Amino acid sequence: MRIRLRHAAIAATTVFALTLSACASEDPISGGDSAAGDDETIVIGTANFPESEIIGQVWAAALTDAGFDVEVTSGIGSREVYLRALEEGSVDLVPEYSGNLAQYYLADSGGTELGAGSSADDVYAALEQSLPEDLSVGNLAEGQSQDSYRVTRELADQYQLASLGDLNNVEQVRIAGNPELAERPYGPQGLTDIYGVDSEKVTVVPISDGGGPLTIATLLEGAAEVANIYTTSPLLDSAGNEIDLVTLDDPEQLILPQNVLPLLRADAVPQEALDAVNEASESLTTDSLVAMNLRNVGEEKAEPTVIARDFVDQL
Repeated sequence: MRIRLRHAAIAATTVFALTLSACASEDPISGGDSAAGDDETIVIGTANFPESEIIGQVWAAALTDAGFDVEVTSGIGSREVYLRALEEGSVDLVPEYSGNLAQYYLADSGGTELGAGSSADDVYAALEQSLPEDLSVGNLAEGQSQDSYRVTRELADQYQLASLGDLNNVEQVRIAGNPELAERPYGPQGLTDIYGVDSEKVTVVPISDGGGPLTIATLLEGAAEVANIYTTSPLLDSAGNEIDLVTLDDPEQLILPQNVLPLLRADAVPQEALDAVNEASESLTTDSLVAMNLRNVGEEKAEPTVIARDFVDQL
C-alpha cells in the first residue's frame, strides 16, 4: 500500500511567519484493495502548522500498516479552511483539538459556550452534540495542545507569579500571542472575568507564529511580560537553544481541555480505519507530541513523515 503526499503552496509571507494555503491541485485519487474491501483512498488533511502535519502522518502510517491506501493533503490552512474542505468532501479526516473544535461548532450552531472548569468529558459531550450530521469524531488522545501562559523565571521570581491570578501583581500585562487571542474566551476578557486581572493593564502584542520563536523572542526581549505558548511547543530561542520559562497555573480551568482527536466524514472512513487511527492515538501523549515537535523544529529538522514512521514503528 502507499501514502501519497500533496503539499500546499506557500501563499504569502508576512513579517511574522509563513502562512500556507491549500493547493489547487486536482490530482486523481487512485484506489486499491484496502483492508475494508473499499477501493477508495482515505484522504487526510492537515492544518498549516507542523504538529497537525505530524499527527496526520502518524495516522497515515497507522492506516497504511492496517492495509488502507492513504493520501495526505498538507498545510490546507486555518480551521475555517480545512473544515470547509472536510464538509465539502475533498478530505476525509483531519487532526483536531477537542476544546477549540467544540467552541467552533457551538458558536456555529448557536449552542451554549463551554465555561471555565469544563472537563474533557464535558467538552467531548458538547462536541458530539454540536457536530454537523455528516461528521463524527474518534477517541480522545491523552495528549493535549492547550494554550498556556508563560513568563520568564526572572519575572516570576520578582512578582511571585505562580498562577494566572498572580498577574495582578504586575504593573502591565502585555501578552505576546496570535492576534486572535485578543478575542478568545481565554484571552484578556477571560483573565479579567475569571481571575480578576485589571482589564486596563492587559493588552495583546500580536505575533503570528503560533507561540513559536518570534513570540518567545518578544518575551525574552522584554516587549511582553507574558507569552501565549501551546503546551506541546518546544521552548526554543531564535538560535534554537532550549530555554527555561515558567508556566502559570490555571486552577479555575479558564483554558478548555484540548485533547487531540480525529474529525472525519463518517461515510468516508470505515470503522476498521477509525479503529487503526484510534489505536495510534492511544499513544499520543503531551510529552510524545513535544518530543516529535522538537525533532521537527529543533536541530534535527526531521521531516514529519520520518517522525511519524518512527513513532508508529515503536507502538
